[in-house]
Amino acid sequence: MIHEYEPEATRRATGEAESSRASRGWWDRNADEYQTEHGAFLGDDRFVWGPEGLDEADAALLGPASGLKGLDVLEIGAGAAQCSRWLAAQGARPVALDLSHRQLQHALRIGGGVPLVEADATALPFADGSFDLACSAYGAVPFVADPVRVMREVRRVLRPGGRWVFSVTHPVRWAFPDEPGPEGLSVAASYFDRTPYVEQDESGRAVYVEHHRTIGDRVRDVVAGGFRLVDLVEPEWPAWNTQEWGGWSPLRGHLIPGTAIFVCERD
Repeated sequence: MIHEYEPEATRRATGEAESSRASRGWWDRNADEYQTEHGAFLGDDRFVWGPEGLDEADAALLGPASGLKGLDVLEIGAGAAQCSRWLAAQGARPVALDLSHRQLQHALRIGGGVPLVEADATALPFADGSFDLACSAYGAVPFVADPVRVMREVRRVLRPGGRWVFSVTHPVRWAFPDEPGPEGLSVAASYFDRTPYVEQDESGRAVYVEHHRTIGDRVRDVVAGGFRLVDLVEPEWPAWNTQEWGGWSPLRGHLIPGTAIFVCERD
């Protein structure tokens, strides 16, 4: 009997090329399972900022829904383009970008006519000043070795006054085990340890990479990228949401933040 090798979880240095290759491969391999497991929660045309279930229709972090009509919007790390479909339903002109070919195949499966682009967030294939808004719900930013490069690329493709809103795992979560139950409530590591989390195969090749930045790091990345931070949202866990999503759960969500949303503007 042949046993499939279980990737080894570790913390080690990893660069831009290895991170990008690992992310593309991981999402291509796991897109089917991800959409099967989370598709009902995400919906086909709903804009959810994270596992807490904060909905853009209520939060209006990109601005009032009534003001989205006619705006060019770039969604980065779009997955199956659920958020982009919601934007299109408000009259916006979204473009859904993702590194993973398989994720974009799921976007085609669901349909809706949203333009899809397969590309890396660190090298956006668009002309300067192409968009009015940019957004990313847990896409790209946590998985790149150089987040400032992403910020600068987003700023480049935005028009003056454009808004950039992105959500990531709340940095404080890195100090706790990624477990939804009581075992995930005790500090197990230093919040200040910025060593990337890596899952690697038998040869030591990274197959999954996630980069840790503190809250202060994220703020400095935003500023270094040429943006002004206008809001930092930490969604509280709502009473209606009873589902667990990996290490996110009602138990933990009522006690510690799980998501951080950065609302930025290009001067």
